[in-house]
Amino acid sequence: MIDLRTLREDPDRLRASQRARGEDDSVVEKLLDLDERRRGALSRFEALRAEQKSIGKSVSRASGEEKTALLDRAKDLSAQVKSAEAEAEKLAGELEELLHTVPNLVEEGAPEGGEDDYVVLEEVGEKPSFDFEPRDHLELGELLGAIDMERGAKVSGARFFFLKGAGARLQLGLLNMAMQHAIEAGFIPMIPPVLVKPESMKGTGFLGAHASEVYHLPEEDLFLVGTSEVPMAAYHADEILDGAALPYRYAGWSSCFRREAGSYGKDTRGIIRVHQFDKIEMFSYCRPEDAQAEHRRLLDWEREMLAKVELPYRIIDTAAGDLGTSAARKFDCEAWVPSQGRYRELTSTSNCTDFQARRLGVRYRDAGGKPQHVATLNGTLATTRWIVAILENHQRADGSVVVPEALRPYVGLDVLEPAK
Repeated sequence: MIDLRTLREDPDRLRASQRARGEDDSVVEKLLDLDERRRGALSRFEALRAEQKSIGKSVSRASGEEKTALLDRAKDLSAQVKSAEAEAEKLAGELEELLHTVPNLVEEGAPEGGEDDYVVLEEVGEKPSFDFEPRDHLELGELLGAIDMERGAKVSGARFFFLKGAGARLQLGLLNMAMQHAIEAGFIPMIPPVLVKPESMKGTGFLGAHASEVYHLPEEDLFLVGTSEVPMAAYHADEILDGAALPYRYAGWSSCFRREAGSYGKDTRGIIRVHQFDKIEMFSYCRPEDAQAEHRRLLDWEREMLAKVELPYRIIDTAAGDLGTSAARKFDCEAWVPSQGRYRELTSTSNCTDFQARRLGVRYRDAGGKPQHVATLNGTLATTRWIVAILENHQRADGSVVVPEALRPYVGLDVLEPAK
């Protein structure tokens, strides 16, 4: 949720942010109008309440006609106070409801435009060249006995799959290596719940524009998470953190669930776009003034993981119109996928500034002891999708796949051989 003080002091900043995202900037006038009316109603309520208290004290000292007049005025004020309070509460509710529809302020320097208007910041590593026709990850996965899409569909439906044998070992090894990488960087490992309450999902910004992507269990009124960012952001909801101990850094290992609504016909082959996958997610709480530097640190930890699995990749600065509701800035690392001849997203890291913290009530005490909202950031260290890039970039002509050296102790194999 954006800061009302920022809105009042610099409404043009929100107008520019909305335009950069391709959103309606007229919401600024609606917010300012509601805020002004709410503050006016609150001032009226407080003035009437003060007069009511003053008359209440005078009644005990008055007598005769004066007392009768004061009692009549007190009765009249009581009705006015109730009316003013109801009006202030009504306007406050309308303002909060509208605020929850407004995405975060885009960070200065983020590219404007939509999905295709990203800026490539860097390309890292050499794309592999093969003296044979490279297979795609699904063909390799089937040769290795590692991926079973057919039985996944039989058991659960489209976009579900089984990882088995070498596939299961590869994923477990990858995620264990990522978690160890996070621990060595100072993150606290965490296995969070994957079902969360509506206030947790709403607080992190996933029940607005992204609501169609989320699985909902109506009888329990719980949501399956699409990322462990959600439970880790809500972990400190309604708490005041130790400012001297910031940043707080957590690394969550969880299964993630996405409906993939609107993706009909996209990436139907293999495990690139699926309903269930596993992920290691970094999450950081820090002071707002430290958030940009922390964002770069998260990106560097992602780069280190990609180097460990020896993948060619590029880093893109995501355009404002392709940012999630909570993100002010997002960097994606996209690995080269030989069978597609293009880069595909493997990781992303987002700076959510104090947007989520305002919704969730996460604060810290500054040097003067005053509570302030923290900034929250997230970044991916490994997911099931990494298997796609690892298989395709490290394949050999016979269908075997060389396991990256740093990953071998975690997988227990140097080479994944075709199943017999």
